[in-house]
Amino acid sequence: MKKTIAVYPGSFDPITNGHIDIIERSLKFIDSIIIAATDSPSKKPLFEIDKRISMIKDIFKENNNIKVEKFSGLLVDYLKKKKIFLIIRGLREVSDFNYEFQLVLTNRKFLFNLETIFLMPREDYIFLSSSIIKEIASMGGEVEKFVPDIVVNELKKIYKI
Repeated sequence: MKKTIAVYPGSFDPITNGHIDIIERSLKFIDSIIIAATDSPSKKPLFEIDKRISMIKDIFKENNNIKVEKFSGLLVDYLKKKKIFLIIRGLREVSDFNYEFQLVLTNRKFLFNLETIFLMPREDYIFLSSSIIKEIASMGGEVEKFVPDIVVNELKKIYKI
C-alpha cells in the first residue's frame, strides 16, 4: 500500500500552536509529514535554522509520522528531490489566500503534478503568526498561550524576560 507523504514548508521562526494545529490535523488525511524549515535570510530570522529545527524536533519527538528537515532554495526543487508532490499549507485570512494562490499556480509551472491541501487553524489560532509572537515577546508580553514551552523558554533567553 502506498503511503501518502506531504511537506509542510515554512520558516517556523518560531513555530506556533497554529502551526502545530495544522500539522496534527493534517495527519487525519495523510500518513506522514515532513516539516521543511527554510533558512530564509530575507526574513531576518530571530532563531538560527538549526535552533528552529531542534525545537520542532523536540515538540514532535513522540510522533514517528513527523520528520523535520532543513531546505534552502526553491521548494519545487526540494519536492522533486524528495519525490513528494503534496504540500500542506495553512490559511488564516484572505490575504493568505491571495499569496498562496499565486504560489500554487507558480509552483505548478515547475511541477505540474503538485497538489496543495489548505487547512485553516482552529479559531483560537486564526490570528496567530510568528511575527506577532516575536513582537509580543520583544515587549515582555506573555506568549505561553500561543507557543510550546520550549519556544517560550528560548524567547525568554533572547528577550531576557
